[in-house]
Amino acid sequence: MSAVTDLAFDPWNPHFVDNPYPAYAELRERGRVLYYEPTNQWLVPHHADVSALLRERRLGRTYLHRFSHEEFGRTPPPPEHEPFHTLNDHGMLDLEPPDHTRIRRLVSKAFTPRTVEQLRPYVHALAGDLVQRLVDAGGGDLLTDVAEPLPVAVIAEMLGIPHSDRHLLRPWSAAICGMYELNPSAETAARAVRASVEFSDYLRTLIAERRAQPGEDLISGLIAAHDEGDRLTEQEMISTAVLLLNAGHEATVNATVNGWYALFRHPDQLAALRADPSLVPTAIEELMRYDTPLQLFERWVLDEIEIDGTTIPRGAEIAMLFGSANHDPAVFADPGRLDLTRRDNPHISFSAGIHYCIGAPLARIELAASMSALLTKAPTLALAAEPARKPNFVIRGLAGLRVEVG
Repeated sequence: MSAVTDLAFDPWNPHFVDNPYPAYAELRERGRVLYYEPTNQWLVPHHADVSALLRERRLGRTYLHRFSHEEFGRTPPPPEHEPFHTLNDHGMLDLEPPDHTRIRRLVSKAFTPRTVEQLRPYVHALAGDLVQRLVDAGGGDLLTDVAEPLPVAVIAEMLGIPHSDRHLLRPWSAAICGMYELNPSAETAARAVRASVEFSDYLRTLIAERRAQPGEDLISGLIAAHDEGDRLTEQEMISTAVLLLNAGHEATVNATVNGWYALFRHPDQLAALRADPSLVPTAIEELMRYDTPLQLFERWVLDEIEIDGTTIPRGAEIAMLFGSANHDPAVFADPGRLDLTRRDNPHISFSAGIHYCIGAPLARIELAASMSALLTKAPTLALAAEPARKPNFVIRGLAGLRVEVG
């Protein structure tokens, strides 16, 4: 076992957050599993281990299906955080079988490949409109003008949220996602709790309306979804809708701005992409690998596990470093090089195993739509100012990305 207190791994250091990849290389050299005292977690930096542990049933996103907090050696969350945990803990991302299996099966009935494919024309038309407005203005903030409104509008369209209410979604989502950072502050927790209450109340009202008057939207589909007598409870529907919104746009927003910032810093790759738009599919995969939107994914040790001779006890927490795994030279040739033609690209930005992102096909459509529209309608798109990174480590993104169109 190795401790990492003497390394450059420091999730609260702006210099580390700006570029964590050199520190990841140190972690990989140090070992396969390393204990990090500031967060009381075991860090796993290698691709092979992360990929295997995402499929390991001795680990879980929750432990409450088998143990109480006390039995597991954990302190229950403060009572004032209850609204956040009720919302979060009933979503399938934070559940294990059999509940995860049941909910994912029922959600899949309303979230089919056909449903996603039917959205393609809407996604491309919306991306084209957003990019055209950016072009007409001579530039702007790629984050707020294109990257955010596209996936938020798409998931809101799927869920059937009225246009007049959609401005509420992004602030709620941002507040809730603050709780996924390491050791969130009391202020962050208070914002997340408030947003959880407001968002849940809003969806409860919307679900009641759809029960009375079903539509063609996903909320109506979740109400109707059933299999062998199983149905989603109201709380499961609320938690699923929030999860689909949060997971359905956070990664896409950050992949868009992280990706374009990487392209601006690699003009040869951007020139190659502009010369050959058929590279868009492999470019999207490479950009998600190169600067990973979700850097860390946590799981609990439900039953003792051994990694490279180190025994990790029940009750411990493992932090799988997606960003490090996606730069592992054992899997990716010259991983620090951005190569939009990279074909062998088994990145894990969408996770793996039973918690593989159910929205990955939609995310790829959204990323391709915005990239294609920007390549076509804004061929002279250029960086107007160096961006600032958000202080977050786990969910990696920019505070903005100012661009200009010549």
